[in-house]
Amino acid sequence: MESRIELGVDTFGDVTVDASGNRLHPAAVIRNVVDEAVLAEEVGLDFIGIGEHHRDDFAVSSPEVVLAAIAGRTERIKLGSAVTVLSSDDPVRVFQRFSTLDAVSNGRAEVILGRGSFTESFPLFGLDLHDYERLFEEKLDLFARLLEEGPVTWQGTVRAGLDEQVVWPPTEGGLKAWVGVGGSPESVVRAARYGLPLMLAIIGGSPVRFTPLVDLYHRALDQLGKDRQPIGAHLPGHIAETDQQALDELWPHHRAMHARIGAERGWPPMTRDQYEAAAGPEGPLMAGSPETVAAKLVEVARDLSLDRIDLKLSAGTLPHEAMMRSIELYGREVAPRVHAALAEDVAVG
Repeated sequence: MESRIELGVDTFGDVTVDASGNRLHPAAVIRNVVDEAVLAEEVGLDFIGIGEHHRDDFAVSSPEVVLAAIAGRTERIKLGSAVTVLSSDDPVRVFQRFSTLDAVSNGRAEVILGRGSFTESFPLFGLDLHDYERLFEEKLDLFARLLEEGPVTWQGTVRAGLDEQVVWPPTEGGLKAWVGVGGSPESVVRAARYGLPLMLAIIGGSPVRFTPLVDLYHRALDQLGKDRQPIGAHLPGHIAETDQQALDELWPHHRAMHARIGAERGWPPMTRDQYEAAAGPEGPLMAGSPETVAAKLVEVARDLSLDRIDLKLSAGTLPHEAMMRSIELYGREVAPRVHAALAEDVAVG
């Protein structure tokens, strides 16, 4: 008997360095992302998610275009965003781009909708951050209507209304849309209200602290009369042959990434002790040998009753070659261990 969990990989297209420490051109990074996705399919992973950013340390601002390129070189792996910043986009255009991706990939497209943890897209597209909550709430409401793929009548305050409008192209079997949340109970209830799957962005703190949010989501679905929906989690990670190798390879890049973003947000510099604590048994960082990472993933999957786990294996300037090896170990060694352990749960349950 097989476990039901799907295992995927996320990348933000972090701008990396080559073997000599030289910064790669973003175009080269995008080509590397395509190669990473092709390898993810080759080693048996279920999903590739690509994030959307509008800043110089991340190369991908149009995930759907990169995913379409990946679709042309793959046959099975599911293709999605991680996340699409719906607040600063137009729901109609988002639906059209992903329904087109769904067509060229023969039904493999998914979209994860969120507000994003970066705000550069708001001034870029002429939006006011004071409207942060209203933009997402109204645009998610419209997107949920678009998922029904019929004539849409909708009225809001953040864009022009629609009157019996049909949006083209339609999908052949429906578009799967998740709502990405970072820990807000209000966001969890919102996802339940629309009957959409939930993707937890677990970046800091122990993953088990998200258990109350999972319980809240299930209760909200029940109270609203909605069907059960999948729950996934996005977690940072890196895999190497040994724990020490994984920690040593990732550390300088993780530290630099934390320092760069921390300078913008007022975080103190990260110490090696804090880093290793994050990679410890209770931490959110899935960094280590295949045995160590598999054991942590199994525990998280059990604690949160997950249907999918996506590991973000890109981390700042971590070189492409190290990420490719991490993906290979993830698919060939970690995933079989996770599936075997969770299949035992299904057999005894």
